[in-house]
Amino acid sequence: MIEFTTGMAMLVSSMYIGGNASMHQMIANNASTTTDKEVISTTTQTLASSTAISSKEVEKYVREQYVDEPILVDIARCESTFRQFDASGNIQRGKVNRADVGVMQINEKYHSDKAAELGINIYTTEGNVAYAKYLYSKFGAEPWKSSSKCWSQSDVLAMN
Repeated sequence: MIEFTTGMAMLVSSMYIGGNASMHQMIANNASTTTDKEVISTTTQTLASSTAISSKEVEKYVREQYVDEPILVDIARCESTFRQFDASGNIQRGKVNRADVGVMQINEKYHSDKAAELGINIYTTEGNVAYAKYLYSKFGAEPWKSSSKCWSQSDVLAMN
């Protein structure tokens, strides 16, 4: 296990030299194919500490991905203010429930297994956004109903 984790850290650091885009994809692929939460956590921490993704960049990405689901843009704004990582470079976690992670505040307790089965890493911006799109296609906005007072106002204002 230690050798594997160390190997992942070296792989991540060597990919960083080659550019962020390939690093994101490689980490997402490697982390999502394993069910070992420790390896995912280590990989996620390495990604977070080596990548400075501003909330403006995340917001732009979210808006691009959710052109056909604008309610998800409002949900991301309400859930995380468009933050995938906190100021320290760690995955953004929920204030009420620490198991909620990332820009879309996907609950790792309930969704990490399904996300892994789908090949999605909810600890990356791309994976978190993709899994939220999957959830929305299955359940609508129901998974985010606890923040609906915030985002449902945006829907009402947009309709008027």
